Amino acid sequence: MALHYSCRHCNANLGTIQEPTLDATELGFHRLTDEERQEIISYDSAGDVHVKAICEDCHEAFQRNPDLHQNDYIIH
Repeated sequence: MALHYSCRHCNANLGTIQEPTLDATELGFHRLTDEERQEIISYDSAGDVHVKAICEDCHEAFQRNPDLHQNDYIIH
């Protein structure tokens, strides 16, 4: 099983963790609400986990331009 992190705004690849067993508690997923889990975490047919996060570039863009939160996708 692999854990893939990508930016929810620009879809940039943030990294992958290759581990045969991953614990949701170790990853901090237990702190998410059910709604947050559905929004952030998805699974593919190979059993890999895909997590939507935010990259540094998008985070900085949102800090400089709060109006960007209205957009689902931003280009930087």
